[in-house]
Amino acid sequence: MSAHRFDVLTLHPDLVRGPLTGSVLGRAVERGLIEVGVHDIRDHASNKHRTVDDTPYGGGAGMVMKVDVVAAAVEAVRGDAGHVVFLTPRGRPFTQADARRLLNRPHLVLLCGHYEGVDARIGEVVDEEISLGDFVLTGGEIAACAVVDAVARLVPGVLGNSESPEDESFTTGLLEYPQYTRPREWRGHEVPEVLLSGHHARIASWRQEQAEAITQVRRPDLWRAWRASVDGKSE
Repeated sequence: MSAHRFDVLTLHPDLVRGPLTGSVLGRAVERGLIEVGVHDIRDHASNKHRTVDDTPYGGGAGMVMKVDVVAAAVEAVRGDAGHVVFLTPRGRPFTQADARRLLNRPHLVLLCGHYEGVDARIGEVVDEEISLGDFVLTGGEIAACAVVDAVARLVPGVLGNSESPEDESFTTGLLEYPQYTRPREWRGHEVPEVLLSGHHARIASWRQEQAEAITQVRRPDLWRAWRASVDGKSE
């Protein structure tokens, strides 16, 4: 089976290469489980100054990335199967469900915006727009790295434990239960006794209760959605 391919288009390649070539992702690249390409959008500028932006029509502050340059960069790497994701604050919020959905795309092309954004006509060569959340970054590089990491870690073999992606926050609709390891006692805080019992059914029940309680307090929106799904299945 061929490796999953990720191509990131950016004005600042150095911001992307480090996070995508170290640690877990770096080892996945070395093992041939994923492929990562980082491309400088400026390489597709048509003049000697490598100009990638211009003033916005209609006036306003800042500069806008030029559609002809950005589109040329996209088209140079997308090939026949590339699925192009534009990282922008106007995109749909990224979720774990999106990571699993994008796992089915063997070739992802991630476009990083900058300045005041990209000429709106870039939509002609983009398949979808994604945002990390309701805040604005200086560029799409951090968001692109986050998306690549979230998808790549789901590729079989990338994580050492095949069960790791299945037993964590958002996978079941709840936040993850608390985790503990040695030492058994730290500053007067003991590891919950149930985790030392060796009773797998009790441990599973405790973890489920903890996940529900934490989600209800910290993420009422997730809690309501999870309860609705559970109630719907029980009808």
